[in-house]
Amino acid sequence: MAISIRGYSLSMTTGSSIFLIAVGAILRYAVTATVSGISLQTIGLILIIAGILGLVLSLFYMLAWNPRRGQVVRDRVIERDPYEEPRV
Repeated sequence: MAISIRGYSLSMTTGSSIFLIAVGAILRYAVTATVSGISLQTIGLILIIAGILGLVLSLFYMLAWNPRRGQVVRDRVIERDPYEEPRV
C-alpha cells in the first residue's frame, strides 16, 4: 500500500524493486568476499525476494487499482474567432 506525505508516494515502485533485484543478484552470484558473522549470499537472496515481491505488488497495484481506470477523457473544444486577413 502506498502512503502519501505531501504528494510523495512512499511505496516501493518498479524502479526500486528492480534495483533491489540487481543488488541482490550481485551479492548472491558475483561477490566472493566473506564477512565474519554475515552471509552475503543470504543477504543477496533476501534482497532478490524482496525485490520480486515489490515488483509483483507494484505491478498489481498499477494494473488493478489505477485511479484513472474507467474515467472518460473528453476533448476540450476551444472556439476561436475566424481568421481575417490583415488590412494593408
